[in-house]
Amino acid sequence: MATPNGSIRDAHGVIGEGHIEEAHGHDSNRIILTEEDNKRIRRKTDKWILTVLIWVYFLQILDKTILGYSAIFGLQEDTHLTGNQYSLIGSIAPIAQLAWQPFSSVLIVMVPHRILMPILVLGWGVAQACAPACNSFTALLVDRFFLGLFEAGCLPLFSVMTSQWYRRSEQPIRVAAWYGTNGIATIVAACLSYGLGSIKSPHLKPWQILFLFTGLITIATVPIIYWRLDNDITSARFLTEREREQGVERLRANQTGVGSRKLKWKQVLEVFLDIKTYLFICMALANNLGAQVTNTFGPLILQGLGFDKYKTTLLNIPFGAIQYIVILGVAWAAAKVRWKSITLLSIIVPILVGLIMLYTIPRGSANTGPLLLGYYFLAFIYGCNTLIVAWILANTAGQTKKAAMMSLFNAASSAGNIIGPLLFTSEDAPTYLPGLRAVLGVFGAMAVVVLLQIANIAWLNKLQSRTRVANGKPAKLHDYSMSATYVAGPAAVDGEELIDRTDRENDEFIYVY
Repeated sequence: MATPNGSIRDAHGVIGEGHIEEAHGHDSNRIILTEEDNKRIRRKTDKWILTVLIWVYFLQILDKTILGYSAIFGLQEDTHLTGNQYSLIGSIAPIAQLAWQPFSSVLIVMVPHRILMPILVLGWGVAQACAPACNSFTALLVDRFFLGLFEAGCLPLFSVMTSQWYRRSEQPIRVAAWYGTNGIATIVAACLSYGLGSIKSPHLKPWQILFLFTGLITIATVPIIYWRLDNDITSARFLTEREREQGVERLRANQTGVGSRKLKWKQVLEVFLDIKTYLFICMALANNLGAQVTNTFGPLILQGLGFDKYKTTLLNIPFGAIQYIVILGVAWAAAKVRWKSITLLSIIVPILVGLIMLYTIPRGSANTGPLLLGYYFLAFIYGCNTLIVAWILANTAGQTKKAAMMSLFNAASSAGNIIGPLLFTSEDAPTYLPGLRAVLGVFGAMAVVVLLQIANIAWLNKLQSRTRVANGKPAKLHDYSMSATYVAGPAAVDGEELIDRTDRENDEFIYVY
């Protein structure tokens, strides 16, 4: 039933999960929320939800990154891989992710997140722990397929959860917090590889120890994830009943609702009719094509500069540190300037510089320093995904639409991850010049796509203004969701900012650059 303040409760007095879309709000009856309340709820959310997202995403990247290090510790020789079989091993996980994306969209909407996430983590943890038993190309292919299948829902789920728990102004930093574990995982994977790779065992090869250790760590954390996670802000156990109501109020300005368990096919259709969908897909495809190159072939490229396997491992530690700094730095910059697109364009520049250096500078001991610097410039690739995800979340409303959009993003990322390793064939070692040339062209095209998206969003905001005028509303509205501190903006007459509507259905939605 509806309370006097306009929120929704069930028979037990708790705000009903998934029923906010039926709410109607009025300014005079809204929940009072101060900046102090806003900060307190955000701190609690960071402590209970963000920490889980950070840890689980770290595990996913760590489990994925170990493959690149296993290659320099004898995986290819011990499993008798020939030709492009290692490239196919690197590509099979994203192939599985690509195939599973439609199902991921449905699961993210219909399955409670507290149930879905532990299942996904358990699935890829078991696959990782089983990798040491694989002694052939076929066995590795099957194992990595299942690892990719369970990882398929990870990024879309995390993105949807971030949009459900945080205001639009807070989302870039939170996305960066969990996505930034790319850098931390690279550092940890390098340290683990150096340490565990030095173990002399009569029963297990170094690469088998790496897979087994990371897989068992992943499996062991599943009960902790289930214990700490909550489904949404309307049922959060770490908040009091009053704080849950205030939590809904603080998300009002997002104009994206607070979640729904109803799968709405009309919202899926809107995703495919939306021009910005295809531009975001192009960005994801281009950027992740480059990212997979550093994941799968990064250690091999470093080894091609003349370093042995142990130095190659240690030299990836600075690369991971740069990743982490870049991801947090671009998120901070985007939060300050409010333009994710301009920040995205600015970090494409060092990526292009790094690729040009690796492509043009001759291999040799005299050029090791510049070549290493060029490789480190590629760490800026990981800042792009942070901005693209935050940009998508800020410009997409509707629970089903967000889930579908992020699944398409992950599908495009998977396609990039499939193509990336195939561009770097063993015949081109150690320079890999054809692959570097292709990636250079891809990032040049990505910059053009970002400019097209800026123009498209400007056009969409003009359409929204015209629709508001036609509906008897002001043409221009202030976007309170992008304020650094909490500001209680005016509520829509019918409470539509809390209803599960898409950005195109809500004429008060403001697209951000």
